[in-house]
Amino acid sequence: MRLTSPETLRALIRQRGFSYEQLARYAGCSKSFVSHLTSGRKSTCTPKLAVRLAEALAVPTEILFVASASAVSGRSINQRAKVA
Repeated sequence: MRLTSPETLRALIRQRGFSYEQLARYAGCSKSFVSHLTSGRKSTCTPKLAVRLAEALAVPTEILFVASASAVSGRSINQRAKVA
């Protein structure tokens, strides 16, 4: 799943009064992974983790993430493909 916006994630974390560590603990990931998502260094995660992050923040998953897999192959789509 692809994160829609690091800014949205940061705003929701702030609004809920969570630290990165608290959100990570609830979602079952590392604090550094949450930090990478909020900074834009990472933009994808598994569907299960996307659901857990959204649940922790009490928002629908679709607010934070969009599917990033090809409907035909089920493989991730590289949206930053190099153009020759």
